[in-house]
This record gives sequence, structure tokens and C-alpha cells, in this order.
Amino acid sequence: MFYELYKDTASQWRWRLKAANYRTIANSGEGYYNKSDALAAIQLVKSSGPAPIHEV
Repeated sequence: MFYELYKDTASQWRWRLKAANYRTIANSGEGYYNKSDALAAIQLVKSSGPAPIHEV
């Protein structure tokens, strides 16, 4: 797996998480004006491993 960091058509930063087969399995869901904010969001996702799963 790997993260792609890119600028969208509105020149905002976004990220997507890709599987080994290059399929997107998660994305930022929103754009960020600052690259550092997009990178911080990636770090939040990376550190959320022990977060509980709630079925609704």
C-alpha cells in the first residue's frame, strides 16, 4: 500500500491510499489549501490503527 498526494482541479491538496494493485481504498474526502495539512491528515489515518470499529 502507498499514499498518493496530489493537487486537484481547484489546486487543493488531496491524498488517496492505494492498494498494491493500484486500486484506491481510501481518500481524503476533502481538499486542503496547505500541503502540510494534507500530510497531517495522512498521519492521523496512519495512527488510527487501534481505533474501535462501530457497526451501525
